[in-house]
Amino acid sequence: MKKMFLFLIIASTFSCSKKVSQENTSTTPKETKKEAVVGGDSDSHGCKASAGYTWSVLKTECIRVFENSTRLNHAEDGKTYSTVSYVIFDGNKAELFLDTQKESIILERKSEGDSWVNGDWQLIPWKGYVLKKAGKILYTGE
Repeated sequence: MKKMFLFLIIASTFSCSKKVSQENTSTTPKETKKEAVVGGDSDSHGCKASAGYTWSVLKTECIRVFENSTRLNHAEDGKTYSTVSYVIFDGNKAELFLDTQKESIILERKSEGDSWVNGDWQLIPWKGYVLKKAGKILYTGE
């Protein structure tokens, strides 16, 4: 009886270990699927455009330009069209986010009350703001 009981224990142990071994070898690696991650559209600075963020050179951080900024309206032939152009200010510097430019433009002014300038770009504080390029009015804002 003892021999029979001992034989059953050994046989069941061998059977279980064989089954576990077969499960490990028969498992095939699953193909990994690349899923689109919501908010996974970070730019080189880590800003997520899908959440409305863009990199600000002036602030050196990701910002939402439509918050705490001045909206500029495109001015053409005396008519005003709304566009997605903004300006933010920091001391004597201004950063332009224009719908016609891929990257922002930094403007500087010498003292309070002066215009912000960068090359042929000029932001004038007059009845709000007037943005000129090469003497031509392109944008106005409040």
